[in-house]
Amino acid sequence: MNLNSILEEILIKRSQQKKKTSPLNYKERLFVLTKSMLTYYEGRAEKKYRKGFIDISKIKCVEIVKNDDGIIPCQNKYPFQVVHDANTLYIFAPSAQSRDRWVKKLKEEIKNNNNIMIKYHPKFWTDGSYQCCRQTEKLAPGCEKYNLFESSIRKALPPAPETKKRRPPPPIPPEEEENSEEIVVAMYDFQATEAHDLRLERGQEYIILEKNDVHWWRARDKYGWYCRNTNRSKAEQLLRTEDKEGGFMVRDSSQPGLYTVSLYTKFGGEGSSGFRHYHIKETTTSPKKYYLAEKHAFGSIPEIIEYHKHNAAGLVTRLRYPVSTKGKNAPTTAGFSYEKWEINPSELTFMRELGSGLFGVVRLGKWRAQYKVAIKAIREGAMCEEDFIEEAKVMMKLTHPKLVQLYGVCTQQKPIYIVTEFMERGCLLNFLRQRQGHFCRDVLLSMCQDVCEGMEYLERNSFIHRDLAARNCLVNEAGVVKVSDFGMARYVLDDQYTSSSGAKFPVKWCPPEVFNYSRFSSKSDVWSFGVLMWEIFTEGRMPFEKNTNYEVVTMVTRGHRLYRPKLASKYVYEVMLRCWQEKPEERPSFEDLLRTIDELVECEETFGR
Repeated sequence: MNLNSILEEILIKRSQQKKKTSPLNYKERLFVLTKSMLTYYEGRAEKKYRKGFIDISKIKCVEIVKNDDGIIPCQNKYPFQVVHDANTLYIFAPSAQSRDRWVKKLKEEIKNNNNIMIKYHPKFWTDGSYQCCRQTEKLAPGCEKYNLFESSIRKALPPAPETKKRRPPPPIPPEEEENSEEIVVAMYDFQATEAHDLRLERGQEYIILEKNDVHWWRARDKYGWYCRNTNRSKAEQLLRTEDKEGGFMVRDSSQPGLYTVSLYTKFGGEGSSGFRHYHIKETTTSPKKYYLAEKHAFGSIPEIIEYHKHNAAGLVTRLRYPVSTKGKNAPTTAGFSYEKWEINPSELTFMRELGSGLFGVVRLGKWRAQYKVAIKAIREGAMCEEDFIEEAKVMMKLTHPKLVQLYGVCTQQKPIYIVTEFMERGCLLNFLRQRQGHFCRDVLLSMCQDVCEGMEYLERNSFIHRDLAARNCLVNEAGVVKVSDFGMARYVLDDQYTSSSGAKFPVKWCPPEVFNYSRFSSKSDVWSFGVLMWEIFTEGRMPFEKNTNYEVVTMVTRGHRLYRPKLASKYVYEVMLRCWQEKPEERPSFEDLLRTIDELVECEETFGR
């Protein structure tokens, strides 16, 4: 044992990417805790190779992981978590005693850290969401209060039910008579675009009613009506802007510690609109109660609001519509509204031209003068329009952080428009070429990782891209690469592009079964991904740049492959070569590729070898 170590033990580590979601795998590692580092090694103590480490000063939370279903896919069944920087490391101990020992010692070492979390996630991040609160962003704020000094043994007891219970205030509609409710927290603002949409405010809680659709849930707001630090003038401005009968908010009163309900009515008693500001009063009895109308007092402010949503009871109107302040923009959604895929062209504003592609000119635009979008005007004769329109409904359902989101189509006039997410930095190919010499290797590998995540999602949903290349990927303002135009090659009517004998056919990105027999599959996409990796690591060079399509077909058929780029380590190049196996069944799946790339990113020592 190392003389400086506090603890040493063989534990199991769940493979955890530093920035992105990845397929799970479990590895046995020798963990060593010292005063300054938590380090894990491959191999035994007598011959160990360091795989990674965490600076103790950067740890924000150490706690056991609650696991209601009891399913742990490795032999160690007692998980705990170490949250550091923007990452979470999941570790599995062989016994409860072992886990408690590690958690206790780690907590002792981090007790003086100044970055300890206020809230944490008590359950695993799995399949793209936290199992405790179902939030789908890895950096989402925690959902349970974290107490660094609370006994981990007490935490190890069977967890309380995940749902929160609520005493229903009288009267309450029959459909809301539930014993328990699932409550979630909004990570972003979302502006309602249709009457049936629910407006979300970042940080507020909402009650989930139904999850029948994978992309859209039915919900109702919980406390979306509370507006901290909003004065009377601002409240009236917000209510007037919304201009909805019964619009309301709860705000801090001018008198510290008290609250006011600001309410808007279009019919102020004499046909004119107006505002009412009601102070929430407290009873002098014990226990203390709150009320707007003295006869209807409740134990909490949320109960008052819930009651007056259904009963005016002395107010000028019912509290019908919660109005709140704005926060940061929401991420892309599958369409602008629930089951809205046909967009009215009059709602589009056309701005500058972004470029032109296979189907026609692409412009920057806005939808309803609010949301930035990319608008593709389809050139007449460029596309098999009827087939595409039918498929667009399916394609809109494909939503992933590494796919360019299709928002909808305009099909009621010519030319038809395709409306998609706007990507500020444009085409990946141009992005690479314009910045040659300024990329480090880990950034290039991260780009491959982004694309592989999007492709793994398509593979999982049995969707084939058919034309994966750097020209068909886009880059957003944050430098995230997303896959675009997936499946669109099926609708091209250009004979030169759809025939392997044509000059435009992307032979240099195609495997033998495609340029010989037009057999597309996820495995043909894998071949194309290998070429795309080559494009990235050459910073945008043309594959087989000195050869014609005919020459490339001959070379590839004889077993010739693209050379190793200077910026690609031998490990990265091995990934490319695996993609270029002649037989489709010998190529890896995108799930396997993603796991391999994740490991390359995680093990930074591989670079330069």
